[in-house]
Amino acid sequence: MALSSTLPHNRAPRPAARGLSHRAATVLRALTGRHWTLHAGAVVLVLVIAVLLLTPWIAPYDPAHQDLAHRLAAPSAQHWLGTDQLGRDVLSRLMYGGRFSVSIAAITLVLSVVAGTVIGAFSARRGGIVDEIVMRTTDLFISIPDVVVALFLIAAFGAGYGILIAALTLVGWTPFARLMRGLALDINSREYIEAAEALGCSKTFIIFRHVIPNALRPVLSLGFLRFGHKLITVGGLSYLGLGVQPPDSDWGAMLLDAQPYMEHVPLLVIAPGATIFITALSVTLIGHGLELKRKRRADAV
Repeated sequence: MALSSTLPHNRAPRPAARGLSHRAATVLRALTGRHWTLHAGAVVLVLVIAVLLLTPWIAPYDPAHQDLAHRLAAPSAQHWLGTDQLGRDVLSRLMYGGRFSVSIAAITLVLSVVAGTVIGAFSARRGGIVDEIVMRTTDLFISIPDVVVALFLIAAFGAGYGILIAALTLVGWTPFARLMRGLALDINSREYIEAAEALGCSKTFIIFRHVIPNALRPVLSLGFLRFGHKLITVGGLSYLGLGVQPPDSDWGAMLLDAQPYMEHVPLLVIAPGATIFITALSVTLIGHGLELKRKRRADAV
């Protein structure tokens, strides 16, 4: 028998292989078309919010309960993430602390979105010297870091939950005002705005009935993208001792308490740090997915 007859001949791909590759391509297109970042971020965020809302019922221990006999204990069946330097359950403190961290970031973000959207819309609608003053004020606040404003307010009024929210809101509205102004300037040139003006509608009515609703999608996308920044800022301020005060605690305060023990018990730092990262990443993915969805809709028009 000739040598060539013993060699395998190239064959066409089997139908099963072609079907497998076709299914893989279909799944890939489905993930891309359905904005997988949006869905992935939403799933993680829903899980985080569900855990935080159910914390009083599912947390294994009181976050303030101390057990000095079992301080700095390793993870076990009784304490899934171990205990801290005072014998407090890390998982329980993580769950209760998240309620403060996420709520502060969420409240600050909502106030910033509302204030920035209204200010930007009115600035674009009024124009002239009013618009110039608002934009220069926006530039001023954008140039000031959140931490500096927080330090000033805390030095003047003392640390606390409300002061932290006020400090972050005071400078947090500026990106939304700048974005809203640009969108409103474009919307103000549309024909339906001219028709509303011809019918005698007031500027306030036009802003809240036509301008803001037609600019909400990009504003909301930016809001989700900014949530991670808010959450990390809240954690950073608490790490500096400027956030929630004892006996309450949040993720940033847990990082501060764990710093002296991070070499021997690294989980004390990893747990709150990873939680901040995962939560911030999930909301950022939602914002990224919303922005991609908006751009694809705009391209399709």
